[in-house]
Amino acid sequence: MRSKTYVATPPGETIKEQLIDRGISQKEFALRMDMSEKHISKLINGEVQLTTDVAIRLEMVLGLPANFWSKLEHIYREKLIKVQKENDLMADFEIAKKMPYREMVLNHWIPDEKNPADKVFNLRKFFEVVRLDLLKESPINNVNFRKLGENRSSDYTLLAWAQKAKIEARKETVAPINIKKLENNLQNIRNMTQMNPEEFSKKLQKILADCGIAIVYLPHIGGSFLHGATFYDGPKIVLGMTVRGKYADRFWFSLFHEFGHIVLGHLGKQSETDEISADEFARDTLIPYKNWDQFVRENKFNKNNIINFANAIGIDPGIIVGRLQKEQYIDFNSLNSLKTQYEISA
Repeated sequence: MRSKTYVATPPGETIKEQLIDRGISQKEFALRMDMSEKHISKLINGEVQLTTDVAIRLEMVLGLPANFWSKLEHIYREKLIKVQKENDLMADFEIAKKMPYREMVLNHWIPDEKNPADKVFNLRKFFEVVRLDLLKESPINNVNFRKLGENRSSDYTLLAWAQKAKIEARKETVAPINIKKLENNLQNIRNMTQMNPEEFSKKLQKILADCGIAIVYLPHIGGSFLHGATFYDGPKIVLGMTVRGKYADRFWFSLFHEFGHIVLGHLGKQSETDEISADEFARDTLIPYKNWDQFVRENKFNKNNIINFANAIGIDPGIIVGRLQKEQYIDFNSLNSLKTQYEISA
């Protein structure tokens, strides 16, 4: 085995040279060593360790001291580790290039470093893995998330964001998971859409903690197009929300979208149909279908009618405007004055 700097040569190469010089076949050598041909073949190829017992047998058969063979084995094993570590580092350099390292630094998630090896070291510590290529086996598909758009680095950005959500959620003490309790509290949470963040943040956190859910707010990472993510982490559910955009309608739709994943049993798996059904859950929980159908049939989308409709169903008017824009009843520049804007600190 070799890396950029090191070459690891097994003692078997020296054994092989000795056999060639002496004109001894592997079969004859195996007989003289009182070992199987299979084991001798593995010994020559470096597939088994050259033990002290084998070193003593080699001294008897080939005449070279046992400590010579033991030293070759020690050097080989030492070089093997160096080769593997250097090759792992080179592979991790490529993965590190795909990580949103700069934004992670700006958000104080990891230290700032210029040296590629130091960057890899910091990322390994952040992700709690000995090699970054282990992230390829990470259960990324077990994270249910809402994002708009996609690019080649978005999976690595999502992994970084989800890992930070997991780290922050460890600080939260929650009750055992109780999804039925969450369902029973959905109306109470929906009523919070008419509050400002200073009023609802602590209440929302407590309600969710009582349901076994740790909610955390994290900065938006550029390129992820992420609004929220939900996943199991041991005995709790982690619900991460990005501080992306200031409009309340986006926040509440994303939150209820994640509730949809929880209530509908999507956690631990992900599919396009799950994303669609979570969208439908959020849409119809925030604005019940019957109320919405009647409202749009009247086709009167002025400011007063929207405010009256929002008050009648107990919801923030901006959520009505957001849905009207989404479903193209009005254009995206219309009635944005009714959209509430939040400042939620991560």
